[in-house]
Amino acid sequence: MVLRFLTAGESHGQGLIGIIEGIPAGLSLSEEDINRDLARRQQGYGRGGRMRIEKDTVRIVSGVRWGKTLGSPIGLEVANRDWHNWQEVMSVSNPASPPKSGEVTRPRPGHADLAGMLKYRTGDARNILERASARETAMRVAVGAVARRLLEHFAIEVLSHVTQIGLVKAKELPDNWRRLKEVTEGSPVRCADPKAAQAMIEEIEAAKTAGDSLGGVFQVVAWPVPAGLGSHVHWDRRLDGQLAQALMSIPAIKAVEVGIGVEAASLPGSQVHDEIFYDPGSEEGNEESQGAKRSDAFYWQDRFWLTAGGFYRRTNRSGGIEGGISNGSPIVVQAAMKPIPTLYEPLYSVDLRTLEPVAAGVERSDVCAVPATAVVGEAMVAWVLASAFLEKFGGDSLEEIEERYRSHLVSLYPGSLPHP
Repeated sequence: MVLRFLTAGESHGQGLIGIIEGIPAGLSLSEEDINRDLARRQQGYGRGGRMRIEKDTVRIVSGVRWGKTLGSPIGLEVANRDWHNWQEVMSVSNPASPPKSGEVTRPRPGHADLAGMLKYRTGDARNILERASARETAMRVAVGAVARRLLEHFAIEVLSHVTQIGLVKAKELPDNWRRLKEVTEGSPVRCADPKAAQAMIEEIEAAKTAGDSLGGVFQVVAWPVPAGLGSHVHWDRRLDGQLAQALMSIPAIKAVEVGIGVEAASLPGSQVHDEIFYDPGSEEGNEESQGAKRSDAFYWQDRFWLTAGGFYRRTNRSGGIEGGISNGSPIVVQAAMKPIPTLYEPLYSVDLRTLEPVAAGVERSDVCAVPATAVVGEAMVAWVLASAFLEKFGGDSLEEIEERYRSHLVSLYPGSLPHP
């Protein structure tokens, strides 16, 4: 079964709808599993007034019975609590006298406004911006939470953390993924470097005072991911390509890196590729080899440094993917987000009714949404990995997948399974 999803809904419409097809029968799933991630998306220093209005919660309308998935399509619904203020502007039926207050004729530079108006031949950017809005990512997080539940069942974790906002970069990070996750979840900017986090907050405050906005960079990590997800045989089956496309589809993301990414272009091959080692003694290895494998503790901890069958790496510059296939190392990707296009000190634009120069339109917006977008990035990475996981081990029921996955692990880790 191919894993796929669709979303529907506008920013100020009645709500958002998601349909997921391909989740196997028997997976434990509750609304609370999804609501936890929806709440995380709404946090983050620099968010705007919309987050004080919306308290997103999901309603599962199909595909789950008695806390278990049925194998049928899963229907999700997230209501827009601000809908009562927009019923006339966003009415489905044709009102006798359409309100002019909701019409937008001053497209914002950097947004989909003008390009969409030209594409769909409309003089009202409201018809474009409502769907192009990042509000749609609330449903992506809900969908990603379902994918996360599947990965969690097989002991695969996905985390995100912010590494840069504006000119401020994180420098001192914990050397363990779990500790990094713990610190990140307690940070208002999702940054695991406390000094950098404070500087990021100050940077956001300065932008807010100036009526400006800020972008930044976040990293998403998944581990332990088994070797063999994705494929080299066709362009659209390469795991790194799928991850890049998924992350680039998030509004305002302008660049994606896998592993060390762009840095690899300026380094010699000897400093880019991850050397391969083998411990013939045992899957756990002796004390000396363990010390070598754990030399870069930021990438390797517990038993996850074992790639397969005694093979291991001392570095993870590839981000866990070689030739479009996961190699058993943690998946590490970065995404760069541009500043939000809505500015409270607007840039120049043109009024499409008069063709006169004007200040761009202003919609209620955030100053910085990088921390929230990192949670969306988690959702998209979880979705791609869950999809690749089902492509490799898929079946109609969770029980079938467990059997196939265990067989694969036995072939990778004979005599010692690092996964439950």
